[in-house]
Amino acid sequence: MAYIATFDVGTTAVKAVLVSVCDDVGAAVSTSGAGPSGIVASASVALQNPDVGVEGREQHPEDWWKCFLEAWHLVLEQAYPEVQPKDVSGIVLSGQMQDLILVDTDGRPLRPAILYSDGRADEESAMLAERYGEQSFRSVVGNRCEGSLPLPKLMWVKAHEPEIFARTAHVLFDAKDYIISRLTGDYIGDVTACSTSGAMNIHTRQWDSTLLEAAGVGMRIFPELHVPQDQVGSVDRDISAVTSFAPGTAVYAGIGDAGATTLASGVSHAGQYNINIGTSGWIAGISQEPLIDVPGVANLACSTPGGFINGVPFLNAGNIHRWAARTFAAGGGKPDVQDGACGQGTPHGEDRYRRMSELLSGSVPGSHGVLCLPYFAGERFPVMDTAIRGSFVGLGLESTLSDMVRASLEGVAFSLRQGMERFDGGIDEITLIGGGAREELWCQILADVLGHDIEVFDNAEFMPAVALAYLVLWPKRRGRTGASADDETVDFNGLMTELRRLRGSRIVTTHAADAGIYERAYADFRKLYPALSSIR
Repeated sequence: MAYIATFDVGTTAVKAVLVSVCDDVGAAVSTSGAGPSGIVASASVALQNPDVGVEGREQHPEDWWKCFLEAWHLVLEQAYPEVQPKDVSGIVLSGQMQDLILVDTDGRPLRPAILYSDGRADEESAMLAERYGEQSFRSVVGNRCEGSLPLPKLMWVKAHEPEIFARTAHVLFDAKDYIISRLTGDYIGDVTACSTSGAMNIHTRQWDSTLLEAAGVGMRIFPELHVPQDQVGSVDRDISAVTSFAPGTAVYAGIGDAGATTLASGVSHAGQYNINIGTSGWIAGISQEPLIDVPGVANLACSTPGGFINGVPFLNAGNIHRWAARTFAAGGGKPDVQDGACGQGTPHGEDRYRRMSELLSGSVPGSHGVLCLPYFAGERFPVMDTAIRGSFVGLGLESTLSDMVRASLEGVAFSLRQGMERFDGGIDEITLIGGGAREELWCQILADVLGHDIEVFDNAEFMPAVALAYLVLWPKRRGRTGASADDETVDFNGLMTELRRLRGSRIVTTHAADAGIYERAYADFRKLYPALSSIR
């Protein structure tokens, strides 16, 4: 028996999952003596909330590293003595994408990372679009030129923090890649995560030199690009003592968080969609060409050649659930930093989520006319507005906490419906993954608002970890050569088939009567932003 250590470096927590793998590499994930889908042990360590300063949202990369170490040591404590560090054959990570991480020649962070949810570089993005051409940018990058992209943020650093820019030796775009640099001393990025950088040609999967020239930055500081299943290095002997990984343990490129959840969900062709409710939210589909002319849709390179992930990103999803739980189910106050999104955290945090579920059980579809505009952190879809904030409309003397709690989740569901409407064509299936899947009534709200049955994964929080382990250990990925492009497709299809076989799930069916209530409420919801956008 061998083991793969998987990690997700998110906004609210670093999660570690140890997955057991049969000795016949990639043949099967063992469930003998392990938890669901081969899960041997898991741990989640909360991060401090992102700093929200004058300029925007930031996190400290060293906090990611500290939480990574703590999460891994907690997993080792659970698995020991059955699992020893020498038994771990590989390390693979996913992480929050679209960050800007600047390090010096020694790999030390020069400043806090600027997060994906930070939109400070609107002026620089407009400048870049003018120099390079907005339509050319969309055609090459596959996405709009906007201030939340790392490349315009790098231009912002050059203009506003020139001394830091001058000392920058390496730039990274995913939180996981900072961890990889600490483990191996190598500076890499995966093509899925780097699709969000604003600097990569999504068709060639290479950095675009003309675009970088327009931005006024050199290519020498950019990371080496890889597909997620590539081995990019191994654990350095010196770092082994700190991490408790054996020296030489293989480290893989991994994949950005949206890519990991899309892989785990089994989305592989048009008509299949996955909704991920983490701290933020994401709807993912697949196409043969990037959807560059569809407003609000982001395009990412798939982990295998020849396809593109089409995603609609939301800044507000599980963070709204968390806010509602601490505000309405725990008397408000400062958030407990140990609480993750959607019910992960300390026993105290779990109490408030249980109370949240109790409040929801006393609610009704439509929340007695109360509507919530859930743009508490600004928003990037269905509107690009970093300054907008959330609001409740329709409150009366008869309104209850249950109404406000449910309206909060209904507001997120309405936003997700607006995202689904961005995709043309029919819907074959909708799957749900992420912490939001743990709130049973929210799953039902989503099915009713979307007017479509939803497949909700059991152990949804573990499926990306299993998918990552399979991705790096699938037989063809372990050095088999001479495969044709057709064989590559067959292999990927086989991987997706196996992941579908592994997952347990339940179907949440639409309630026709409640769907009718939501149809009317949705029409009113769509009027909220136009009516409230001028109020700041």
